Amino acid sequence: MGGGFRGTITDAPDFDPSADAETLYNAMKGIGSDKEAILELVTSRSSAQRQEVIAAYKSNFGQDLIDDLKYELTGKFERLIVSLMRTPAQHDAKEIHDAIKGAGTDEKCLIEIMASRNNDQIHNMVEAYREAYGDIEEDVIGDTSGHFKKMLVVLLQGTRDESGVVDADLVEQDAQDLFAAGEEQWGTDEARFIMLLGNRSVTHLHMVFDEYQKITETSIEDSLKSELSGDFETLMLAVVQCIRSVPMFFARRLYKSMKGLGTADNSLIRIMISRSEIDMLDIRECFRLRYEKSLYNMILDDTSGEYKRTLLNLCGGDDDLAGEFFPEAAQLAYKMWEMSATTKIKLRATVYPDSDFDPASDAQALRKAMKGFGTDEDVIIEIVAKRSNEQRQEIRQAFKSLLGRDLMKDLKSELSKNLERLIISLMLTPAEFDAKMMRKAMEGAGTDEHALIEILVTRSNDEIHAMNDAYELAYKKSLEHAIQSDTSGRFCQILVSLLQGAREEGPADFERADADAQELADACNADSDDMEIKFMSILCTRSFPHLRRVFQEFVRCSNKDIEQIIKKEMSGDVKNAMFGIVRSVKNQPSYFADRLYKAMKGLGTDDRALIRIMVSRCEIDMFNIRKEFKDTHEASLHEFIQVETMVGDTSGDYRKTLLLLCGGED
Repeated sequence: MGGGFRGTITDAPDFDPSADAETLYNAMKGIGSDKEAILELVTSRSSAQRQEVIAAYKSNFGQDLIDDLKYELTGKFERLIVSLMRTPAQHDAKEIHDAIKGAGTDEKCLIEIMASRNNDQIHNMVEAYREAYGDIEEDVIGDTSGHFKKMLVVLLQGTRDESGVVDADLVEQDAQDLFAAGEEQWGTDEARFIMLLGNRSVTHLHMVFDEYQKITETSIEDSLKSELSGDFETLMLAVVQCIRSVPMFFARRLYKSMKGLGTADNSLIRIMISRSEIDMLDIRECFRLRYEKSLYNMILDDTSGEYKRTLLNLCGGDDDLAGEFFPEAAQLAYKMWEMSATTKIKLRATVYPDSDFDPASDAQALRKAMKGFGTDEDVIIEIVAKRSNEQRQEIRQAFKSLLGRDLMKDLKSELSKNLERLIISLMLTPAEFDAKMMRKAMEGAGTDEHALIEILVTRSNDEIHAMNDAYELAYKKSLEHAIQSDTSGRFCQILVSLLQGAREEGPADFERADADAQELADACNADSDDMEIKFMSILCTRSFPHLRRVFQEFVRCSNKDIEQIIKKEMSGDVKNAMFGIVRSVKNQPSYFADRLYKAMKGLGTDDRALIRIMVSRCEIDMFNIRKEFKDTHEASLHEFIQVETMVGDTSGDYRKTLLLLCGGED
């Protein structure tokens, strides 16, 4: 992003290291320590000034300040304060050392540091490591393997071109090389990727990525996600993200540190400290652009006590109070939409048709599994989860033709709870299933608005028509009528509009997109009613490719991102519906990944949502959803399902079936 200082912590004026040393000494004297005084002092001095305080403390009191702080403080607060007292290079070196020498290797820490530091920072870290622990390269090599190890060694050299000179012919050549190494013959030429991504200049690589996108209609990130796996994939993605925007990389890392399976305090501490004197303002801006609340508010909600107060001091201010974008953030938003508009995501399923399919023998096997005393769940799961939906329909028919029995009835009487719900859901046709889910969302006391939105903003016109027919057939009344009696106002209008399945199809019309974008921008200044009507008339009717272009141009017209406008200017169900459309347009697998996270991370697991998404996407884009999930939440979808479905699933059959649909560990 922009030049100049973008940190939140600066040199204190009228600095007196001896006076500071005394303040700290007094704060730790006697019983208990004055934590407030310690944190206020430490976070209002720059790193260089803290080094002078350490020196003054030793010459005034003959004691080591860091040892005293370790003795007086405890827990996360201690780690945070003590880490603040180290120089940036010492802190990086210690983090790498702990990552390698602890129980198991903390690959995430290695990746984050190595991918994000510039040449000087790398050299200083190597030097600090040598003074404290020895040879960093030797230690890294001893603890890692394969392509992952090679890339780390390349990054450790700190030899990225920082000259700023760009050679247009070389850009073209590199993009072609990456294309050849990747799309055409994976498995042969990771070395080319390692060399290019590890050594070329940032400006040069920006142009290479743009060129690559033109050649392949795929972003470099999506290529990496579809072709690599494990730590090497994570590292290469991190390098690419840092080349695109270091502050955005850290915004994403901070989000992961608070929105994974638990809070990853190590990462949170490391990032807040290491960026506080570099680009924390830019990170905050990126955070606000990408997530539903400001970094300040997320720290506020996710941490407590003196630990929280120290982190908030490092963060600086609360951006939810600000309105306009910094110009750099608007550029970033524009770039994000441009990428979404010019690339195609190659969708990949996790459940495929069985190649030796025999409906008659499947039907017999299912009957045998349910006959007599007890039920063989394993057989049922093995058959149902490993056939395509079309094949399951043939099994249903064969069960009736050969045995004169209704497979659905038999399954319902033999299975129970979530396993029953999941298996039955898999046996329905997609249209029957969607209709049933719409029905369930409106049944009983409350309405599950999120479910209604999720289904309607992600289904194609054909899928919506099929769902309407299936609903009418099953429940003897129209889905439209059901929605009108269950919701009201503008929200109802939006749902009914989407329910028509009349969204335009086809590519973007550039001229019209520019006009649409301008109309949306103008509507932002109208009263909220007019604004909602205008947004609805465009967001509910235009094709997805067209809307990508509209949202890209909207940034140019308004200097704001469409998501932020919706968050700021709308509320309740209307906001959620509009937001759902935008997220679905931007990146549908990522939208589903987010819905899965919310299903598992609320109070208790929302099994209905979990089942709905796993069942409806496993033959469409579950592979992509998994990749987006891991990219956003640190832990894989597989790990999340394993941990979050423990409760109440005593036999483990429900979990086992979900994991089959998930299809891999990433």
